[in-house]
Amino acid sequence: MPPIHLCLLGDATSPHIQRWAREMQGRGYRVSLVTARPAPIEGVEQHVLRPVHRSAQWLLRAGEARRAVQALAPDIVHAHYTTSYGYLGARCGRHPLVMTAWGSDLLVTPHTSPWMRWLTGWTLRRADLITGDSQSLVDAAHSYRPRAAVHCIHWGVDLARFAPAPWQAKPGFEIVSLRSWEPNYNIATIIDAVAHLRAKQPAVPVHLHLLGGGSLEAALREQVARLGLGEAVTFHGRLDDTGMARVLARCKVSVSVPTQDATSVSVLESMACGLPVVATPLQANAHWLPAEWLVPAQDSKALAHKLATLAQDNAAAHAAGQRNAQRIQQEGDRAVQMDRMDALYRGLLQRPVTGIVSTK
Repeated sequence: MPPIHLCLLGDATSPHIQRWAREMQGRGYRVSLVTARPAPIEGVEQHVLRPVHRSAQWLLRAGEARRAVQALAPDIVHAHYTTSYGYLGARCGRHPLVMTAWGSDLLVTPHTSPWMRWLTGWTLRRADLITGDSQSLVDAAHSYRPRAAVHCIHWGVDLARFAPAPWQAKPGFEIVSLRSWEPNYNIATIIDAVAHLRAKQPAVPVHLHLLGGGSLEAALREQVARLGLGEAVTFHGRLDDTGMARVLARCKVSVSVPTQDATSVSVLESMACGLPVVATPLQANAHWLPAEWLVPAQDSKALAHKLATLAQDNAAAHAAGQRNAQRIQQEGDRAVQMDRMDALYRGLLQRPVTGIVSTK
């Protein structure tokens, strides 16, 4: 029999899409991709849409996406990010259709206007299966009364690549942020916290590693210069998994303080590497992290206090990191999550799709 043909709709530039494609290729699927942001992914045929520069332009890409999916004629269509590619998937009219919510597409964007909330509900009700990577996303999806089942499938961690490094070999007190340099992720708060920490404990050899990249780079660099942190902050930008693991191996704490978020892969990867993680008290973070390491968003002094606690007690920091690594070993293996997704795909193909409104 020919392999199951899975057509993904999503940004080829996203490491999450790249990982998803590789995981499904490893399970025997033929994978294709319809994308407005192309990037090479080995073995994946790509149909490239015109670039999208403004959110409203997603509405104008529906015809292109429909023609691309019709030409590919896949067995399953899977759209990643509800309020962009999810909408395109809904307009394609091909089933079974899977949608995966990533976070702000259900937690933030629909609340910007009644129109966006209506459109999000309309989109979700065209899906045959919906997934989200946290209970907060599952609950948000259910609030739209979709016809489809909603499953919590998180991205998981490649445990062969992300694993603890020897703690005693780590230099100084190095901190890592893996989040994008965008407003939701409050990178400026992290920089301010490092400035507070250095002012209160000048003898501590603090260094901050910023991975991710984003639109706020110039403002963040100016902030670092203004605070006199030039030698204490490294702007790495976007790194591949190997580069990320190399930086994580140096660090003794990871920080993730977004205002809104679902389950963060970077949090799970940091945990897998045996790091304590300081994060905001969102539902997804509270599921994975002890309450003692959660701080309010945009509270740089509270964050600095938690970092100082870890800097002052190396043994406690190491122990917290070990507990995180054990938790991920038990519950965070990407292979287990992708096996669950494989089973859900195959289940869709074994039953007729009924009750879904076609939009051809």
